[in-house]
Amino acid sequence: MEGVYLGIDVGSVSTNVVAIKEDGRVLYSQYLRTDGQPLESVKTCFKHLRDQHGEIKVLGVGTTGSGRQLVGIMVGADVVKNEITAHATATVFEYPEVRTIFEIGGQDSKIIVVNDGVVVDFAMNTVCAAGTGSFLDHQAERLKVPIEQFGDLALEAVKDVRIAGRCTVFAESDMIAKQQFGFSKGEIIKGLCEALVRNYINNLGRGKMLEPPFVFQGGVAANKGIRAAFEKEMKSEIIIPQHFGIMGAIGAALIVKDYISESGAQTKFRGFDVADLDFVPSSFTCSGCSNNCEIIRVELDGTFVAAWGDRCGKWTNGTI
Repeated sequence: MEGVYLGIDVGSVSTNVVAIKEDGRVLYSQYLRTDGQPLESVKTCFKHLRDQHGEIKVLGVGTTGSGRQLVGIMVGADVVKNEITAHATATVFEYPEVRTIFEIGGQDSKIIVVNDGVVVDFAMNTVCAAGTGSFLDHQAERLKVPIEQFGDLALEAVKDVRIAGRCTVFAESDMIAKQQFGFSKGEIIKGLCEALVRNYINNLGRGKMLEPPFVFQGGVAANKGIRAAFEKEMKSEIIIPQHFGIMGAIGAALIVKDYISESGAQTKFRGFDVADLDFVPSSFTCSGCSNNCEIIRVELDGTFVAAWGDRCGKWTNGTI
């Protein structure tokens, strides 16, 4: 069997693992809830990949997402990249003419502006949950509507209802008020989708040149109501990739593929047996200066493996 490149995207809500071939086609993909245990999520994905495809030859591994450093140490990543670079790489590979990327995940959102395949501007929102997957999950639960039906109900709505979308608290209270006025669940959901898109564009898109083609990805791209709201707001078609929920992982795999091909380096991948190893993370505050950096330290079977979080490199440079 030909070799593959692994891409791992570890976020606060989900963990995605993909294996791509030399031509960039996805051979394997797995989505799991992180549930606050990124290492265990990756181990589960590795076990599933090994069970499904056996001991495949791994040519390189790339990690991205909020847990990229920790997981990168665990698996022996060759490349560790931020989410902006990973998402842009995957999108440009699939849609070379893309100009604007909308990405909404479980607990954060981002907007990326691209020109000739190069990222020229971006913005991220990691503070406000309005419009993210977790907020939509919560509202679906409160309305007693399966999240899978959220988008369809929004598309079936006849009346327009304006919902305050600048804050999760205001949005929720406004939805309750509209329910009391007698608006249907579908109409309220449609209003919520449009409010969240307006808020997204006003906050992340402020001062940016947003031009088509527009590509919408991340887990929330599965919501037809949000897609329709984007098309209404931007007055343009919104493209949703086939693998919209795992574009970060695909980007990480593409980046490491290029790195290995250009450098000729041998992968540092520890092997699928890493799923059986016991990595233990811990943290402490460095008192070496007034910065008081929080240092994340990882041990394997009682042996120091890596550390990061320092601004000066005192602990990071000790990584082995």
